[in-house]
Amino acid sequence: MPKFVALLRGINVGKAKRVPMADLRVLLGELGYTGIATLLNSGNAVFRATRGTSGKHAVDIAAAISARFKLEVRVIVKSVKELNAIVAENPLPEKASDPSRLLVAFAQDAKALSGLRAIGQLVVYPEEFVVGRNAAYLQCVTGVVESKAGKTLLGKAGNSATTRNWTTVLKLRALAREPDAE
Repeated sequence: MPKFVALLRGINVGKAKRVPMADLRVLLGELGYTGIATLLNSGNAVFRATRGTSGKHAVDIAAAISARFKLEVRVIVKSVKELNAIVAENPLPEKASDPSRLLVAFAQDAKALSGLRAIGQLVVYPEEFVVGRNAAYLQCVTGVVESKAGKTLLGKAGNSATTRNWTTVLKLRALAREPDAE
């Protein structure tokens, strides 16, 4: 049975859009997913599904969150195969002395990913920004808060995507490779 990773945008940041991870695990179980595990408190979940595409799972999870929590949350879902491709295509990890300053932007489809290209105009050396086939990558050498491109990617201009730092991406990949807890 295929494994997927769900990434929720903008939850549990400050006091807005609170979704407890225990409640998210229950909700995913009610949707019929199995082998559910969450990582951190920022909306990262790994699950198995008997059928369906990444896009269909994203729509179903977002609708369930809206119905249950009364929150509109962008949900990006990637299969483990897609996540592995995102990790493999990253051209910047060797240059990242601090993996928390290397952001990976996940988009549900190529059109949304392509829309992130404009952020490249805001990159200031020694920052680097690359839009790959499966994700976009932004190295914020001086920190995300100090980067105009980073703030834009995390803000409304990056609304079609959700970001995770490189450390979190690698932890998600490791979690997806583990045997199911159930």
